[in-house]
Amino acid sequence: MSPRPLVVGVSGSRRDGSYTKRTVERALAAAGRAGAATDLIDLGRVDLPLYHPDRDAGECGDAESLLARVRRADGVVVGSPNYHGSYSSTFRNFHDYCGFDEYEDTVVGLVVVAGGGTIASTLDHMRVTMRGVHADVVPEQAGVLDASAKFDGDGLVDEAVAERVDRVGEAVVAAARRRQVADGASCASADD
Repeated sequence: MSPRPLVVGVSGSRRDGSYTKRTVERALAAAGRAGAATDLIDLGRVDLPLYHPDRDAGECGDAESLLARVRRADGVVVGSPNYHGSYSSTFRNFHDYCGFDEYEDTVVGLVVVAGGGTIASTLDHMRVTMRGVHADVVPEQAGVLDASAKFDGDGLVDEAVAERVDRVGEAVVAAARRRQVADGASCASADD
């Protein structure tokens, strides 16, 4: 059996009681049930100054440690609230720090949470920008529309949406395991 994959969740919301964070946590729980170790990066609780290309990450609060956590990951579930038809500035700022070193050959799943009824463009924007740093974005994705009506104190109450979120976490683990097997086969044939 391949080593246990590590799946990191990134919540791109600063809101207390964030539905985005709760959605990412749900996807991570599904990843954990599928056999992954998990780690959550809550961007609402970190010190991450506005990205500046002339500053080293070591000079930028928690940037260096956050980037290291993503680099160690076999898979990442990224989540953002929908703001004005796209992702949040919180997610974008973190994403600006990231590059090929963080996402090259890393499996990524996408989740978006909207207060209203629009998620498609946000998912598209996230998919395009993640592919721009060579992430391997899985086809499974989840959007939570009208979020305040979909959550209660225990989490997602809409079973169809909850199942889609779970499938994102499961798909990230399955794809990460396939990569581990393929990488092991590549190493074995190189040693033959």
